[in-house]
Amino acid sequence: MKATSPILLLGLAILMLSLSCAIPNPVFNNFFPCLSSHSSPLYPISEVFYTSNNSSFLSVLHSYIRNRRFSTSATPKPFAIVSAKHEFHIQSTLICAKQCGLQVRIRTRGHDYEGLSYVSQVPFVVLDMFNLRSIDIDMSKSTAWVQAGATLGELYYRISEKSNVHAFPAGVCVGVGTGGHFSGGGYGNLMRKYGLSVDNIIDAKLVIVNGTILNRESMGEDVFWAIRGGGGASFGVILSWKIKLVPVPAKVTVFNKKWILENNATDVVYRWQQVAHKLPNEIFTRAVAQVVNGGQKGKETVQVSFVGHFLGQSNSLIPLMNERFPELGLLQTDCIEMSWIECTIFWADLPNGTSIDALLKRASEPDIFFKAKSDYVKKTIPKAGLESIWKLMIEIGFRGLMQWNPYGGRMSEILESETPFPHRAGNIFQILYFVTWVEEGTVVSNHYINMTRTFYNAMTSYVSKDPREAFLNYRDLDIGHASPNSNESLSSAKVYGAKYFKENFDRLVRVKTMVDPDNFFKNEQSIPPLPPYV
Repeated sequence: MKATSPILLLGLAILMLSLSCAIPNPVFNNFFPCLSSHSSPLYPISEVFYTSNNSSFLSVLHSYIRNRRFSTSATPKPFAIVSAKHEFHIQSTLICAKQCGLQVRIRTRGHDYEGLSYVSQVPFVVLDMFNLRSIDIDMSKSTAWVQAGATLGELYYRISEKSNVHAFPAGVCVGVGTGGHFSGGGYGNLMRKYGLSVDNIIDAKLVIVNGTILNRESMGEDVFWAIRGGGGASFGVILSWKIKLVPVPAKVTVFNKKWILENNATDVVYRWQQVAHKLPNEIFTRAVAQVVNGGQKGKETVQVSFVGHFLGQSNSLIPLMNERFPELGLLQTDCIEMSWIECTIFWADLPNGTSIDALLKRASEPDIFFKAKSDYVKKTIPKAGLESIWKLMIEIGFRGLMQWNPYGGRMSEILESETPFPHRAGNIFQILYFVTWVEEGTVVSNHYINMTRTFYNAMTSYVSKDPREAFLNYRDLDIGHASPNSNESLSSAKVYGAKYFKENFDRLVRVKTMVDPDNFFKNEQSIPPLPPYV
């Protein structure tokens, strides 16, 4: 990198003087000179650097936090935020943080359920990727390069500008960043047809601890394997992904069929478990259970919404569903035909008719607290079990929901070892538990967190065992965690590693040892290297 100009150095010196009263001197005396010496005059670090002495510090920090549990006054704050606009900013931050003994947390869109991308218990810097959001689509090859800070909504929108018969398999929450979503697996309503996001990634750019930028060829197949589902932040900083677009019809069909307990919802859910994962790969039908007001005043019940997506038109879907899943009672009037890009609005739960420009809207500061957990189900839950689940949900009340996502199709065809994501054949569906609240205070938060844990514990007999599997993108510290500074991190990591990655964990550790032997990139649930390391 080029040396910094005298004018820029003078500017940085003034900036450093203004910050010296607010920043611990030992770090200040090393980190800022290091950043300036590794900066390019074309991309000054001062333009993307924030500390608590900056009036914009808290707004920048909070604008990309999606869970209010991690935006309280008691939440540990970073020593600095670097909102990178160029790869030079990333390289400088990594080199100087390592030199000065600062931990780096890498944040794309802030959807990390446990806040690990922007919270640490030791002195740390947040490296924000949200400014790196370019999307370069090559329709002649049906591929695209997507920078890590781009959201899923932005990706979907840019694809639609080029084609109405192409898509990409990823999530339905359009504000999620591609950097973290893809590196944890990435699933959505196309997974039964095309698999996960990671199953459709063909190259990547990764910045490792010494600042070197690697692509698939230079990083090697082991590292490329690891970052596609093993959590990229354990190995380096994902700059961008090269993805393979997939074909979709010009028109698709969506529906949202609702059933309540009093109208035999239990029977419909029981049957859903038996058929949803066996339907043609073009059909994805999610079941969402939550408590609603019943027909009688003051009486609560459980409503199950069957939210569906079919890669085709309704005149093909209706007879198929009537034959294979008549219990759902799907009617022509339940179905809406639309383009694939329009269906991303439907799945984002935005009002019918909302402009697709909404996909480009960036989220504001968080408005809810939440706790989430995940499970995998391999055997049909009996009706008596379903009834006990509904009873527990009614006790929890309106705050909680369960989301059941069907497997089968392409998900059963890909080997567990193909990527670090191992939850493939043998799973009927995946569960997301989600409990939200708006009240502030530690006592209230602990109440709802414990409520979520009670719900999760009550499901033990119905879900996977040895290990009880979990989904990395639904981060959950309850299943095990390690201190980022602990020498026991490998033994601790084996606990959560087995649940997230099963047999793939050992290979992830070997890759980590190769690319980051000193364990610079770490958090409470990262992949550790083999000892010894410092």
